[in-house]
Amino acid sequence: MPGVSKHFQMHVQDPLSQRLTWNKPPLSVLIIKKVHESSVVQPFMDLVTWLVQEKRMVVYVEVSTLEDEMIADDSGFQPIKQKLNTFKEGTEDLSGRVDFIICLGGDGTLLWASSLFQGSVPPVMAFHMGSLGFLTPFEFDNFKSQVNHVLEGHAALTLRSRLKCVITDAECDTHINSTEKPKKIQVLNEVVIDRGPSPYLCHIDLYLEGRHVTSVQGDGLIVSTPTGSTAYAVAAGASMVHPNVPAIMVTPICPHSLSFRPIVVPAGVEIKVMVSPESRGSAWVSLDGRNRREIKVGDSVRITTSEFPVPSICQNDQISDWFDSLAECLHWNVRRPQRAFNNNGANGREKDDSDCGVEA
Repeated sequence: MPGVSKHFQMHVQDPLSQRLTWNKPPLSVLIIKKVHESSVVQPFMDLVTWLVQEKRMVVYVEVSTLEDEMIADDSGFQPIKQKLNTFKEGTEDLSGRVDFIICLGGDGTLLWASSLFQGSVPPVMAFHMGSLGFLTPFEFDNFKSQVNHVLEGHAALTLRSRLKCVITDAECDTHINSTEKPKKIQVLNEVVIDRGPSPYLCHIDLYLEGRHVTSVQGDGLIVSTPTGSTAYAVAAGASMVHPNVPAIMVTPICPHSLSFRPIVVPAGVEIKVMVSPESRGSAWVSLDGRNRREIKVGDSVRITTSEFPVPSICQNDQISDWFDSLAECLHWNVRRPQRAFNNNGANGREKDDSDCGVEA
């Protein structure tokens, strides 16, 4: 490249080089089941029974999962139930105890699995047993062969970046000597700041790397990962971004401005969203649809890219899985194809509906 030092080399990582590699055979697995869904109960019991009896694996499940009436009342499952390890959210740390995760449900099940690990996340294998299934590429019909394939290390990985979010109260921010550290929360899809039940416009200030960029006046703002770009953000007009792209999406919600378009900023920048001193009311923040709370004038939300991504196991590869999801779940660019001209019409053209401005 002209004008570039011969000592300089730039390497662009090939997404297909991200592969699942086990340093030692996996021995433990966490099973996350979609709640309040009877159709998932039997597949859950079949999977757990197979993992315990045939694969001799240590299986972790949530206490609430085993409290499901259909599972608790199944006498044939009781011997397997006694061999399971249970945990409750917020009371036990599974870091270092689980080799990989299997999700049975929809995209929300994967979001829930992500929230259980506020540090490093084990590889996640997600079976599509929910409504949309954009993030769950595996079908359960042949689960044994697919899980065996993963256990043998024959799988591609998509490293889904997360956001690290810190909510700071104005009062705590002014107390320099305060010993209480704000809690950092890992977010896989998006951070949403909105006006909540207030009848007034949401008036919030947006900062990037400490610089005031703009003020948002509208229904709110979405700060999302590439994974979250196909969730709430795309409904608000954002571009759909492949999860391997290192970026953060900033998307306004119904802005009271004709020129406020969604933007994409580099991964790693620090974003601060603060309720403006000029705001007529408070705002509300939610993280992946959870932990919703009110933020008042002077309160801020600091967001940056987390150092702990979610390793999502692919069915095929990073590119094929994403475009398959776009086509199957969102019906991306679905259109009846335009017919080609035939040679029967005058001057090589056939007079049809397209000549009248209507395409068949």
